Amino acid sequence: MNKLHIISIVLIILIALLIINYNNQDNYDLNNLEKVCLKETCFQVEIADTLELRQQGLMYREQLTSNKGMLFIFDEEGIYPFWMKNTLIPLDIIWINENKEVVYIQENALPCKEEICTSYNPNKKAKYILEINSGLANKFNITMGNKLDFMI
Repeated sequence: MNKLHIISIVLIILIALLIINYNNQDNYDLNNLEKVCLKETCFQVEIADTLELRQQGLMYREQLTSNKGMLFIFDEEGIYPFWMKNTLIPLDIIWINENKEVVYIQENALPCKEEICTSYNPNKKAKYILEINSGLANKFNITMGNKLDFMI
């Protein structure tokens, strides 16, 4: 084997290791992090604005840093029930209308690994839904009627 073959094999192994490492990282797209703020309290959010991203949500995540969350963005206001199927961490789910006002909060939505899970349906129209770690809505005094600022 000549030096060129050895270098090629080493490069292929390095590329394979990089791909494996990338696939094992948290699913956050660091280029797609934005902020949702209530006064001085801000959460860096991963944007879920496609059907595929909304369906995946925070499923299978083992942790969520306290200053992070996921912002689901829908094309238009509507009634959007959420559930916690295959979600491993408890969350606060916050429904937000097109004026960026909180219209409903489901605190401490618990993980569900069952086939049939509880569906949280506020029966309020929303255009955005924010998921953050359980307890943070209360800790930061996020209540219905609050107006949020988006830095998207």
